[in-house]
Amino acid sequence: MTDFAAARLNMVESQIRPNGITDSRLIQAMAQVPRELFVPPERADFAYMDEDVLLERGGELPRFLMEPMAFARLIQLADIGPQDSILDVGCGTGYGLAVLSRLGAKVTGLETNSALADMARQNISKIAVQNAHVETAGSFAEGPAGAEKFNVIFVNGRVPSFPEALARRLQPGGRMVSVEGALTMGRAHLTSLQDGALSRRAAFDASVPLLPGFSPARPAFVF
Repeated sequence: MTDFAAARLNMVESQIRPNGITDSRLIQAMAQVPRELFVPPERADFAYMDEDVLLERGGELPRFLMEPMAFARLIQLADIGPQDSILDVGCGTGYGLAVLSRLGAKVTGLETNSALADMARQNISKIAVQNAHVETAGSFAEGPAGAEKFNVIFVNGRVPSFPEALARRLQPGGRMVSVEGALTMGRAHLTSLQDGALSRRAAFDASVPLLPGFSPARPAFVF
């Protein structure tokens, strides 16, 4: 039987700390959240491996739990503060919600797959997360219903190109982190809203699973 507490500590010490993660609050959160609860029981032994874990094959695209290292690097890039409101786009079974809930003031999870959304609600309830909730939507690309804006938007998977509609859901001073690219290896970006204008910075390469519901990048026009 897997010793999950030991596996969690090993994940932090061998995957998270050596790869430039210095945010002590993030490290502590990932050391506390039982990642094994957020994957199918038959895949629990793979929960702490340095790879994406399959959650469900149905729907438009298979859905995965993002590998720990890429997940941590994206969240650190967002520089989340204790007062921040956070949107987790593609929250899956709720692992990101559980980690983010320990970093910000409140977290909204957005999920298009109703079965995964139900699992996320059950999972965060199991570990008594009080400041997060899950909303279902028809598409990830536009964000949740209503006009709410967020300090931080975490795009929990790769998108083919810049998710501009999501960026419009940022509050002034807000940050969005996303991995963008049509191919398996994408590029992580930090998008910030300052003085009414969006600025963008490429940060690092990352291979993370594609999220459904986003249009592919348009090819450049060639004369």
